[in-house]
Order: sequence, then C-alpha cells, then structure tokens
Amino acid sequence: MSEFRLHPRLEGDTHALTDLALCQVRLMDDARFAWLILVPRRPGAREVFELSPGDQAQLWHEATWLGRELKQAVNGDKLNLATLGNQVTQLHLHVIVRSERDAAWPAPVWGFGDPEPYDGKRLESMRERVCKLAERLPRLVGG
Repeated sequence: MSEFRLHPRLEGDTHALTDLALCQVRLMDDARFAWLILVPRRPGAREVFELSPGDQAQLWHEATWLGRELKQAVNGDKLNLATLGNQVTQLHLHVIVRSERDAAWPAPVWGFGDPEPYDGKRLESMRERVCKLAERLPRLVGG
C-alpha cells in the first residue's frame, strides 16, 4: 500500500493546521477569505466515490461540521463546499466561508484579484481558531 503524500501545489498554496480523523486540514494562503482545504489522507484518491462509504460519510461530517463552526466564528453569510480537482487531481475539499463583505462577493473566489498571504500573526490566530474548533468535532455516529 502506498503512503499518503500531499500534492506539491496544495503544499505550496496552503498552511497545515491540524489533522482530523480522515482529513488533513489546511488553510489557503489568502487572508481575504476564511478558506480551508480538507485533504483525505487516502493515497491515490482523486474522486469522492473512490473513498469507502465510511470515508465518504466522514469527509462530509468533517467538512460540514467544521464549515458550520467556522461560519459562526467569523460571522459569515454563506458556506461554500467544493471538490474541483481540475488543476490538482488529489482529492481535496474546499470549505470556504463567504461574506457579503468579502472582496469577491458574490463572485467565486477562484481567480479573483491577487491573494493576500497570511502574515505570521494572522496565520497563528487562524490556526488557533480552527484548531480549537476542530478539537470539538464530535465523533461520527456509527463511524
């Protein structure tokens, strides 16, 4: 069995925050948006349907729970969840909290303007916030 390796593009565009039961949680390096990337630690996974039914349920559980909690924490207006994979084929799920006050609203965040990389203080603040939320993630019933 091969070992899990993060795609170089995800490595370069994001910051590692924490690990959940299934996913590595990463922060997109664009401080304009509360934008997480969840990467299931399953070698070779490119599509959600390639995951076992249990892993599919766990992925959805982690994404929706963490997304809801982050939306509340940052006072967002809308939660966007997406698996695109057109440029990075490794399975990853975008968890993006949108706000009517954000730079791209209501357009998609992809390709909008120039990213604003996190500085050290803002990165640590977001890491602390997301890690505290992740610590409260309830166990998946039946999982």
